[in-house]
Amino acid sequence: MQLFSVDRAVVERYLQSDVLSGAEVAALLEHRGISDGTPIYLDDETLLPVEPLNSWARSLSYADLDVSTMRDYGRIIARLDRHQSGRGADLLSATESDLVAYKRLRTRHQRRPIGAAAWSKESGLIDRFYGFLVDNRHLDRRPVRVAARGRNALSPRMRLGMDIRHMTFEQYRYFRDVGLGGQLPDAQVNRSFRGSAPHRGRAGADLALGTGSRWREWATVLLPELGVGSGVARSGAEFTVQACAKYGKARTIYVPEDAIDSVDTYCLLERPELARAAARTLARKHRDLFVVKRIDYADGRVRGTLRGVEREYAISAMPANLRRITVHEGEFGLEALAVFICRGGLMPGADSWKRYRHAAWRRMAGLADETTPRLPAKRWRWHDLPGPSTSRTRSKSPASARSRTSSTSTRRAKSSASAPEQTASPAPSTRSSQPPKHAEGTPGSRKTSSARHASPSASAP
Repeated sequence: MQLFSVDRAVVERYLQSDVLSGAEVAALLEHRGISDGTPIYLDDETLLPVEPLNSWARSLSYADLDVSTMRDYGRIIARLDRHQSGRGADLLSATESDLVAYKRLRTRHQRRPIGAAAWSKESGLIDRFYGFLVDNRHLDRRPVRVAARGRNALSPRMRLGMDIRHMTFEQYRYFRDVGLGGQLPDAQVNRSFRGSAPHRGRAGADLALGTGSRWREWATVLLPELGVGSGVARSGAEFTVQACAKYGKARTIYVPEDAIDSVDTYCLLERPELARAAARTLARKHRDLFVVKRIDYADGRVRGTLRGVEREYAISAMPANLRRITVHEGEFGLEALAVFICRGGLMPGADSWKRYRHAAWRRMAGLADETTPRLPAKRWRWHDLPGPSTSRTRSKSPASARSRTSSTSTRRAKSSASAPEQTASPAPSTRSSQPPKHAEGTPGSRKTSSARHASPSASAP
């Protein structure tokens, strides 16, 4: 069985057929509600659709899942089908022993066994896949028996918790300045630094820590969301994130002044050079880009042309793949509207940010000396920057934080008045009622108050 996925842009550009044109096929996919990334399963010999796998894949499209999620799900089921083919069976004839053998192969016997988190994702999808087959009467029952408390033989043996490690302020400074910023541990310039755009990495780290947002939220932020180009002086910024937020839940993010200054430094020193070098490339690709003609800073909306059609979007409702191809007419021609751009002129993807982080870790480990703060055994990830103890505070405006603090103080005052015999004072709150302010003068040596709260304890992870 062969696995493909839907991509309307590729079909529209490259399909050549006497029966249907690429534009007609793309319109038909839109009419049927088939999203990009939907898996397509074809038989090896006849290249005909394989049922009921394609019906299940269509249900993923109707569930409005993310493109990358549907592609991952398609690969998981295709991998299970290859395992069944090696045992002389198929997915519909799978038994409990087949699936248990597949679990042991993936978690124990293959060359690089996967961990509990990866298997938890696979086992959950396999269970839902066979649930779909039972619900649609392709099977009479699931191949795996359900034991007590809803567990079955495919369930992972361990219960997983949150895998978030805290940083001390010294660790954060070392990660930002030495790993990403191209400095030595003594704050001197690293002459051997071969990374690109050190201010981009520093600005990204400051934005992640200052806002407490997830990687997908701060890495896809657009210039209008931070007020860049609005012509209004700003000491901070507030914007609503929805499409790029987890589960698509809208909320307001507050960006403190020091994070804004770090982004401004990047936009002044490094971003123009990258935008100038990529202007011609973007001009050649303009038919595949969302070219913005009007930005409404007050209402948070953009209007422009996408594939020859006039479009208008609320910025908060723009998904990451649309933000990546959003451009506007800048100083050097077409220029990405995203804050962070790479050498191609568009927003870096997940693989690019992962590469930046891995290169930073290698520099941190290679330059470590007796003054270096303790480094963990595993490299840090982007979501280790905004710890859970401060993310809720940073995602709110100062006014809302002050209202919560005042209400908390009122409740404590009432409780202390009703119980005068208690002499122990309540534990201090970890939430800050004011936005972070500067502690030092320059962006490179600034200590943000939010960074001081990056770890509730002073111990290294």
